[in-house]
Amino acid sequence: MSSSTPQVITCKAAVAWGAGEALVMEEVQVSPPQPMEIRIKVVSTSLCRSDLVAWETHAIFPRIFGHEASGIVESVGLGVTEFKEGDHVLTLYIGECMECRLCTSGKTNICQVLGLERKGLMHSDQKTRFSVKGKPVYHYCAVSSFSEYTVVHSGCAVKLDPHVPLEKICLLSCGVAAGLGAAWNVADVSKGSTVVIFGLGTVGLSVAQGAKLRGASRIIGVDNNPQKFDKAKAFGITEVVDPNSYKEPVSQVIKRITDGGADFSFECAGDTDMITTALQSCCDGWGLTVTLGVPKVKPEMSAHYGLLLMGRTLKGSLFGGWKPKSDLPSLVQKYVKKEIDIDDYITHNLPFDDINKAFNLMKEGKCLRCVIHMPRQ
Repeated sequence: MSSSTPQVITCKAAVAWGAGEALVMEEVQVSPPQPMEIRIKVVSTSLCRSDLVAWETHAIFPRIFGHEASGIVESVGLGVTEFKEGDHVLTLYIGECMECRLCTSGKTNICQVLGLERKGLMHSDQKTRFSVKGKPVYHYCAVSSFSEYTVVHSGCAVKLDPHVPLEKICLLSCGVAAGLGAAWNVADVSKGSTVVIFGLGTVGLSVAQGAKLRGASRIIGVDNNPQKFDKAKAFGITEVVDPNSYKEPVSQVIKRITDGGADFSFECAGDTDMITTALQSCCDGWGLTVTLGVPKVKPEMSAHYGLLLMGRTLKGSLFGGWKPKSDLPSLVQKYVKKEIDIDDYITHNLPFDDINKAFNLMKEGKCLRCVIHMPRQ
């Protein structure tokens, strides 16, 4: 690594040229970091269902997906004092400027400056840092980790102790942190409570781990894939419900087996109809439903007003309520101290060249998290 002025880097990236089309390994040009940005050599990145949903449905192409990642700072832009070349970092798909109205409110983890980026561009100048033969290639969630090198805003990364395993900790960039935070920060699951979780992927099972650590007495998992059930119990699920095994609506099943409904319900399937089902499945008076999933279709939801009139609450959760730069270091330390589990969510490890296999595994419901390892240089 040189301390001279950063230059354009040519490297390999998995580029999506169209919705649902296999990713293509391309030689891409990665621009130097601009002011307040850092360029990262990606070491490990994991595939999240959000990547899959966006790849199948979004119209912004060509694009480089990936947002759960860890790596090493290769160079820094003007004004960056927090990071230096060689630092180990974890990427963040939402950032924290620490200065805007929302950041200083103490009430939310949403940032007005570095919030969820939807246009495939950098926050700072609304341009891309990737190109193929002079053609712009768009970002995803301001991270784009399916590339050997990427550029992110310095507010969208957290520094790591060099002893933290990069091939594991990348899962805290999104899924595992989102689930734990939904249980702890957003719902504040209480000891002895009954919890129902719709969708037993990585996010749902992270909610289960969080509920278990909070002392929930019953943690009911709902999923139509029975192959997930054995794995689910290892994360704290106490009983499972397969909707296909019942003639009655699953919300009625949950209300029947919980004497009126769960204390807490979580929608982790990315299905807006399931949000309504989750709301119907929690109890009158104080039942709380939290939605975490990213819907593939039908972003609008509907529910009978009487569900809310009877005292239920519906809340949304982005990144589990964690303030990305302020809170994530403490979560990393919980992993280091073995207070939370990350490793067991990793069901597959693949080299970068096999990234399309990772997409197929997730489409087929055969993996929780697949960690993709970049070539060592």
